Amino acid sequence: MSKEEEIAKSIILQEIHQIDSNSSKVKENGCAACHVLFTLVNKMQISEQDASELLSEILSKDSKLNDLFIEMVETIHMKQRMMGVTFSIKTREAKDRYIDSNFKNFLEEISTDLSNYGPDILLRKLLLSSISLQIAQNIGIDYHAATEELYYYIRKNEQNTNQHLIRFIDSFYEKIIRQNK
Repeated sequence: MSKEEEIAKSIILQEIHQIDSNSSKVKENGCAACHVLFTLVNKMQISEQDASELLSEILSKDSKLNDLFIEMVETIHMKQRMMGVTFSIKTREAKDRYIDSNFKNFLEEISTDLSNYGPDILLRKLLLSSISLQIAQNIGIDYHAATEELYYYIRKNEQNTNQHLIRFIDSFYEKIIRQNK
């Protein structure tokens, strides 16, 4: 393990323990996983992308830390919160403004991802988002928790999940090519 990974691992573990002892450390509607991610960004003075890759790498290598991380996310997002309540009590106009803003932000984000990373990475991201949403709906949990559950599963079953995703993406492109002939 590199020195950078050791420092990051220490920060991750420290944040998990602090959140476990005081869940208010994660802002009211904030994401526990994002809190840890942005703590890495701030403490290590690295980009969000680098922190995300570092976090994923460390959790992939350390199954016990991975288990602690997902347990922390589940505690915050599933056991302590009812996140949909704050949205449901808003006026229809406020809900519409919120949805409109998120709609436009999402389209801008995926346009940037397409430009920066290409169609394969964008399609993979959209697939994982869709799977996370399906999990959230089926289990009755919030999207952030479902995403972390999915990534937890992927880290444990990396080869198998990558094969399934690649197979789907290849099939998807083949169908597009056949339709355009």
